[in-house]
Amino acid sequence: MRIGIVPTLNASGGGIYQYSLTMLRALHEWKNEGSEDEFIIFTYPESQCPEVISMNGQGWMLRPVLPSPSRSQQALNLLRQVVGEGPHREAWRSLRQQLRGGGSQPDLREESGNLDAVRFQPGMKQWFDQCGAEIMLYPSSQTLSFEAKVPYVMAIHDLQHRLQPEFPEVSANGEWEKREYLFRNGARYSTLLLADSEVGRQDILNCYEPHGVRPDQVKVLPFIPAGYLAVDLPEIERQRVRATYDLPERYLFYPAQFWPHKNHARIVQALGLLKQEYRLQVPIVFCGSYSDEIRARTFQELNSLVDQLGPEPEVRFLGHVPDEDMSGLYAEARALVMPTFFGPTNIPVLEAWAFGCPVITSDIRGIREQVGEAAVLVDPRSVEAIADGIYRLWTDDNLCRALADRGRQRLSRYTPSDYRRQLIEILEEAKVRVRSEKAKSAKR
Repeated sequence: MRIGIVPTLNASGGGIYQYSLTMLRALHEWKNEGSEDEFIIFTYPESQCPEVISMNGQGWMLRPVLPSPSRSQQALNLLRQVVGEGPHREAWRSLRQQLRGGGSQPDLREESGNLDAVRFQPGMKQWFDQCGAEIMLYPSSQTLSFEAKVPYVMAIHDLQHRLQPEFPEVSANGEWEKREYLFRNGARYSTLLLADSEVGRQDILNCYEPHGVRPDQVKVLPFIPAGYLAVDLPEIERQRVRATYDLPERYLFYPAQFWPHKNHARIVQALGLLKQEYRLQVPIVFCGSYSDEIRARTFQELNSLVDQLGPEPEVRFLGHVPDEDMSGLYAEARALVMPTFFGPTNIPVLEAWAFGCPVITSDIRGIREQVGEAAVLVDPRSVEAIADGIYRLWTDDNLCRALADRGRQRLSRYTPSDYRRQLIEILEEAKVRVRSEKAKSAKR
């Protein structure tokens, strides 16, 4: 069968980018082991991933997500550049809809607020069919999945707009409605869905079983550490990373974009509390991007908070860090501190375990089941609890060693081979379902 994949290949995508690469690597190994399936990677213009580009011709095909523009589309694009959209916005929208195969049908979702009114894209279905894709695989949730009407398997990583709508990144400025339209329709029209855990699976069913999602549609495919990490890191590489970022002798580490739910501010407040009560200076290293309005505001507020606390505790902001430097940052860290409000599970915890790096994380549903006794669990809303967890790991070498051992043991229970086998089993089931649906349609 020919399988189309629409990965996130922009490094700024963070965890979704790494998750996409993990899935592609697993399928590449499957192909090399003799799979008869053919694969098409559909990429967006801004995606320039050398690893994926190198797959072209090795049993893989690369195609753009959007087909090459027709002559009429080229003319429309040129005309738009000349006169701009301005007051002609509705006319342009109508023309674009017709060129995409959507006719002049109004956007019922926008006009009525009906989140069940799907804006189908027959032009995209025609393109995927032309490429021969019989089933699609989406490592991240995209409206294209159900709007293109090609059978698909799609990952749903979180439903926090339903579970914690108080965070603006999942609810403000129409974001709640966008997410609900995406996840509700993406779930019920899918062939199969991927959840990161049993907790994640239950969240999907709790939210969308009333909208037609069946329990047998939702499969669990747990996360594994990103494949680019080099666990057996030579000392010279550790020292190179130390020198590149001028790292303190000991430091805490938190790789996360600056969303409010990542909870950076309470970490800094906890470090200030440790300084005040114990005269303990604990450096921390943050890396991650802040490219949109909400993250930029969160980053500015965090900088103001650091300024209020004075020159200590020492806080380092590294911005976006290249993949080749992440191994050294994990390997040299005293501990990963991740008191996030979101789950159900998180990849950095697994990555820290791979390097024997102790973990402090949130005592909340999903994460609690992920880490078991292999992390210090804290209330993410409590500065005092976060400070206490940091103090324990900063001052207790025996606890650090015990957590590192437990983390490695827990990580060994689910290996990359297990992940690949489970992914293949899910795809094989999806293929059976697609063939069955085709057979039923042929008889009608």
